[in-house]
Amino acid sequence: MSNETARPAAVNLVGLTKNDYKGTPSTLCKGCGHNSIVNQVIQIAYELNIRPQEIIRLSGIGCSSKSVAYFLGNTFGFNSLHGRMPSIGTGALMANHRLRGIGVSGDGDTASIGIGQFKHLMRRNLRMVYVVENNGVYGLTKGQFSATADQGQVLKYAGENQMPPVDICMEAIISGCGFVARTFSGDARQVRELLKAALSHRGTAVLDIISPCVAFNNHDASTKSYGYGKEHELPLHELGWVPVEEEIEVGAYEPGEMRVVEMHDGSHIQLRKLESDYDPSDRGAALSRLQTAADQREFITGLIYYDQSRPSLAELSDLTEMPISQLSPAQLRPRPEALDAVMAELK
Repeated sequence: MSNETARPAAVNLVGLTKNDYKGTPSTLCKGCGHNSIVNQVIQIAYELNIRPQEIIRLSGIGCSSKSVAYFLGNTFGFNSLHGRMPSIGTGALMANHRLRGIGVSGDGDTASIGIGQFKHLMRRNLRMVYVVENNGVYGLTKGQFSATADQGQVLKYAGENQMPPVDICMEAIISGCGFVARTFSGDARQVRELLKAALSHRGTAVLDIISPCVAFNNHDASTKSYGYGKEHELPLHELGWVPVEEEIEVGAYEPGEMRVVEMHDGSHIQLRKLESDYDPSDRGAALSRLQTAADQREFITGLIYYDQSRPSLAELSDLTEMPISQLSPAQLRPRPEALDAVMAELK
């Protein structure tokens, strides 16, 4: 028997280990970019010495929205209806403006059914980090095109997408968001740094994270492929299998440099870090740069637009220092004479 004692896990300034910031085990596909994002949230929460009771996790519906179960398991959380996460977040964070919200959505949850909610959240400027795990498909419902799918993109069962994509970053900037960034799930360092900056923003911070789907974004023509087998088999019952893949990572690359990244299916995306002299405070330049990137079929990554001047919804609403959720019934309930005065005005 060994006499060696196990080294105690390192704790941060609030007395928590990194494992204390984990949630339930992930049920997402092996190699899914969403899992990498979860890992970065766990890492930055540990590094920033965040107390779990300071956070509320919010999500809608979809593969992306399952992610909130996999990090910060000891925090408050709410998994809402499809596309309705902004409304739930608004209510929760107005009831307790001391909480910091982390909302995780997907390209379908945000840019399709939830686009109206998303745009009004930008207008209200709720203090919340809004992460969009963007893969261009509805992975949870077997790979249909989402609103961010590229025009001309081909999927095995959906055919060719004829519609132009919605650019989440453009929509956020146009709607008044003061923190807009885009990154790639395989660039762990950049994801971490943007998450840290987003958590410090006084209003809504949008992170559009390109997160490849390993299950449905493929064009496999091999006779050993799932597609070929499906066309030629006589199934006894319906089965599905997702191959085990390694997480896609990119190495370090410089501002202004473009990096071509190969996906699991052999397709490629082009990432370009914003130039070192890029000014994220110029709203018009940000929109122009996004359009240039779209025309060149590139994903620019980094902080695209930043404006700290807008007050948050809590600040505009003149909320009490003590959160509404912590006020006593006597403090919340109007006095009878106050109600009588209101009724008298309505007569």
